[in-house]
Amino acid sequence: MSVKKVSLLEGFKAFLMRGNVIDLAVAVVIGAAFTNIVNAVVKGIINPLVGAFGTRDLDNYSSCLQGACTTDPATGEMDGIEILWGSVLSATLSFLITAAVVYFLMVLPMAKYLARRAAMQAAKEDVQETLEVSELEVLKEIRDALVAQRGGGAADAGGVGAGGPGEGGGALPGRDGER
Repeated sequence: MSVKKVSLLEGFKAFLMRGNVIDLAVAVVIGAAFTNIVNAVVKGIINPLVGAFGTRDLDNYSSCLQGACTTDPATGEMDGIEILWGSVLSATLSFLITAAVVYFLMVLPMAKYLARRAAMQAAKEDVQETLEVSELEVLKEIRDALVAQRGGGAADAGGVGAGGPGEGGGALPGRDGER
């Protein structure tokens, strides 16, 4: 057996043409554009709401871990160790807003759509199975009617077990008492 070698360029082309690579690229571009919207919401709505209780920007909230946290006007260096917890809070709010929008506008509707699609597919399979079972029943009835027309239940339709009247076996009407 010979194994066909795929050139490097052909393999790369096949990789790029896969659907999931293109979907991922689209998701990254849409995510980058969506980030701008979320940042605008945080800076334009959330920060002013927080600013009603304190400073105008979450980034201005900080605490000093050590020292007085004063800036030397001559050098511009900070005395002490400053923890910028307002920036962390702002980033956390941005993340939560992004996650909520993605979940409620993309993930949840897609999950409901896929569940409906799976239910419809299962229903189609059940209908197909029912049709197959009913076809089998119709064929059994035809077989039994043909066996009955030939005069008999003697051969019993290929070894199928004897059943009641109309199933290829059983007593003929009016002859039960004549034995």
